[in-house]
Amino acid sequence: MATVCYVCNKERQTGSKVSHSNRHSNRRWNPNIKRVKALVDGSPKRIYVCTRCLRSGKVVRSV
Repeated sequence: MATVCYVCNKERQTGSKVSHSNRHSNRRWNPNIKRVKALVDGSPKRIYVCTRCLRSGKVVRSV
């Protein structure tokens, strides 16, 4: 599944998981991406969009 938002280009971020004993291991944070049918240039198309863009109305969904 694509991990990049079509609208805002939000993608996964990386960092470190830190345990109680301060040991570090790699981890990643994935954005909440959904596959939706939306209007792109006037025609319906399936795109991957983050839920923040869906909620704020940056995407016009098609029926």
